[in-house]
Amino acid sequence: MSEQKAPIVIKRVRKKAGGHHGGAWKIAYADFVTAMMAFFLLMWLLGSTTKGDLEGIAEYFKTPLKVAMQGGSGSGDSSSVIKGGGTDLTRKSGQIQRGQTQAEKKTYNLKAAQAEIERIEAAKLRDLKKRLEVAIDANPTLKQFKRQLLIDITSEGLRIQIVDEQNRPMFNLASAELQPYTKVILHDIAQVLNGVDNRISLSGHTDATPYASGERGYSNWELSADRANASRRELIAGGLAESKMLRVVGLASSVPFNNAGPHDPVNRRISIIVMNKRTEDAITKEASGVNVADADAARDELDKAGAPK
Repeated sequence: MSEQKAPIVIKRVRKKAGGHHGGAWKIAYADFVTAMMAFFLLMWLLGSTTKGDLEGIAEYFKTPLKVAMQGGSGSGDSSSVIKGGGTDLTRKSGQIQRGQTQAEKKTYNLKAAQAEIERIEAAKLRDLKKRLEVAIDANPTLKQFKRQLLIDITSEGLRIQIVDEQNRPMFNLASAELQPYTKVILHDIAQVLNGVDNRISLSGHTDATPYASGERGYSNWELSADRANASRRELIAGGLAESKMLRVVGLASSVPFNNAGPHDPVNRRISIIVMNKRTEDAITKEASGVNVADADAARDELDKAGAPK
């Protein structure tokens, strides 16, 4: 009888490299990093938020659910950080809900503000007057013409008048050509006028002596306007900014300096006015002409009448 051999059993052991849970640590690490980011973000917010905002946030989380959903007195329905009373200090508990109190109305006294502006402006013009007087006394050339330089403050602003004397006219006879010393006066005045923001009005005046051709030809009106423009050119040549000049007019003999003597040489003069804000606004408004509404109304009337446009 033959001997039977026992079967040979071979066991194979498979080494596992972690199986399905091999990446679990990555998820845990990601959660940890996310938590740390949230933590550092919270720390940054707490560090960059003001104390008042932090108190407001704290008050918000103290608000009862009923107050948050339905409104009413609570500890978080006001921006005030005062505990208990909120905007109404007479209350012992809770706060006033927004909308229950009226906002404080701010009122402005426009007349008082306008008066204060005019007071400051008048002080600046008085200071300019003193500076001009000092400049005249300090300048030998201007000082010898001091009697012909009249400076005063009027309702329109600071007025500087350069007047003729019997033997010392500013212009050639019946001409708009300036005398050399008149140019010097205007150049020195221009330097001082540039020191203020106010704009300038310039007017020319003559005496009542008429031209031989009368008012129909070249008259005192044209002469006064030409002299005013000649003075304007010299002021600009002396350094005055062109934008400061607002008005240049010739008034002939209509506004005499000496009412009792219409032929007095003192009536021949150049008047420079450093205008205050009120006068400047009045001139600007007057020069602006018809407003758009009036122009449209006039155009409608012309259309109704069938007039040519």
